[in-house]
Amino acid sequence: MRLKETLVREAIVDELKAQARDEVLRELVNALPDGMNVDRARLFKILKEREEQSSTAIRGGVAIPHGRVPGLDKIILSLGRSKQGVEFGAPDNKPTHIFFLLFAPQEATGEHLRMLARIARLCQVPNLITRLLSAKDREEI
Repeated sequence: MRLKETLVREAIVDELKAQARDEVLRELVNALPDGMNVDRARLFKILKEREEQSSTAIRGGVAIPHGRVPGLDKIILSLGRSKQGVEFGAPDNKPTHIFFLLFAPQEATGEHLRMLARIARLCQVPNLITRLLSAKDREEI
């Protein structure tokens, strides 16, 4: 499965209002469309528990908050952007600007790990993060 095929475009947040970790997680979850039939409180709890284990922030201003969800029928991928940046526990101690939100069905461990790896590889593309930060809107992102 390709990232582009799983991306929920309606849930892309081109400017997060959040200024703290939990606020980012809640804003990303709340951006998911109503028609997806997801329990937002449950998704938030899964993300929060995952972040409490260890931060999903990686170097370069990126985080990949993620979790596996019992009963979910397909992978959900979205993106949020914070031009100002949010302290998210990155290993380089720098603010995080780009958040890839990923949920996978509980039983899809392999696919979940493959998607995480694809996102991490994507973040290695030269100038990608700069281009995402300078995009004018959701469509350009």
